[in-house]
Amino acid sequence: MRIKWLWVAFSALALDAQVPRAWTDKDLSDWALPVASLNLRPGHFSEAEYYKAPVDNLRSYPVYHPDREPAGYWDELKKKKPEPLLTASKDWTESDWVRAGRRVFDEYDVIGFRSAKPGLIAKLRSREEIQKAGIKPRRDGTLEPFRWVVTPRGVQLTISECAGCHQRELPDGTILNGPGSQDPGNAILGELINDGAEFFTPGERFDSPIGLYRAFSAPWLKDDFHKKFETMKPAEIGEMFASHVAGTFARVNGSPFFLTKMPDLIGIRERKYMDATATHRNRGPADIMRYAALVTSADSLDFGSHRMLTDSQRKVLYRSPDEVLYALAKYIYALEPPPNPNKLDARASAGKAVFQREGCGSCHPPPFYTNNKITPALGYRPPKDHPVAADILNISVGTDPSLALKTRKGTGFYKIPSLKGVWYRGLYMHDGSLATLEEMFNPARLRNDYAPNGFKGYRVKTRPVPGHEFGLKLGAPEREQLVAFLRTL
Repeated sequence: MRIKWLWVAFSALALDAQVPRAWTDKDLSDWALPVASLNLRPGHFSEAEYYKAPVDNLRSYPVYHPDREPAGYWDELKKKKPEPLLTASKDWTESDWVRAGRRVFDEYDVIGFRSAKPGLIAKLRSREEIQKAGIKPRRDGTLEPFRWVVTPRGVQLTISECAGCHQRELPDGTILNGPGSQDPGNAILGELINDGAEFFTPGERFDSPIGLYRAFSAPWLKDDFHKKFETMKPAEIGEMFASHVAGTFARVNGSPFFLTKMPDLIGIRERKYMDATATHRNRGPADIMRYAALVTSADSLDFGSHRMLTDSQRKVLYRSPDEVLYALAKYIYALEPPPNPNKLDARASAGKAVFQREGCGSCHPPPFYTNNKITPALGYRPPKDHPVAADILNISVGTDPSLALKTRKGTGFYKIPSLKGVWYRGLYMHDGSLATLEEMFNPARLRNDYAPNGFKGYRVKTRPVPGHEFGLKLGAPEREQLVAFLRTL
């Protein structure tokens, strides 16, 4: 018995030595960049608070269209017992971790949106309700982003956490993990999310004025744009969210007025910072682990003396085992782009010459097509002793500074993005204002009467899309050549 106990203890130690700790006070201390309007870093839960949280580690299963569901699938699900999403081994190789991370990416679900409501479950089992909601099955018959999860209380409906925002079906039916989702949503998904509206802020709905205040306001700003929430009626709040376009998102600490596009995770191992405003450093897989923990369940919403949550709300609601987050991080680091169908033909080669002649490579040098620097937003002058001063490129490209200066994600900077993969990503500029590369290089976008084909804004029909004017003065033939070259990257 003592030998068995020693073997179990040794195995646990071996796994602990392989898997970094997701949440440590030391690593968190200099992970986030300061909020420019406060000149201090966001607060966070302590290491002790984080590891006291209850652990959730349940696997989930696909939801199929009734006409495509394998025979006996639903009955088998109802007989299943809860199973762990991941059980790691001390003997795992790098490829084992990546393979396990793929499963985590596909099956990890949003715990706050799990529902056992019979009526809601019945809708995803009804072809009439599915058709009414406008949900189109994928070529394999699945209905994304929905999942089934077997809990101790039986089968529940849920939605994908990672894949829900970072997965796309290509025209040939291939499922590509990494790029921002282009799913416009549907009524059943809205109902499921609506039922979980008080999970993260118990006692308050996240779509209520007070819920929106806790999620997005920056009360230390003299003219905080988010004071609008105080007087907005439910219909106006619905109109605000309806102004968003597929592929954009108002993540907590950002803004439903100043959106960010869902980022492409492919190639993130080559990036030095995360988020459009470089909110966090990317020093290795452990930073991906803690970022996943932060955005799913462990954001304290503390900003200096400003605590956005009540004492009863301010807690880590749950956490995933470190090995789950580690596998996820290893998989994300291993993501590769799809095969590029665009060849370096004569037109693209001419565009490469334009790229080189115009000096585009100074900010977007190969092989990563980014210099991994950050640029100040229009109107922001970073202090000389900024903690990442060495990475600041002292030039602004003039894009809309709202996200970078008027939100909690407002570091005062935008990171210089990589141009690799621009051919498949869709949506350009940090807020997804522009829908195509042609639109990106269209001089008309600088006019006040321009109607962006991406995100326009709340109650906005026309507006200029300023910034990054490089290439706008080229003649039409050279712009076309440049776009052709960019599509080959």
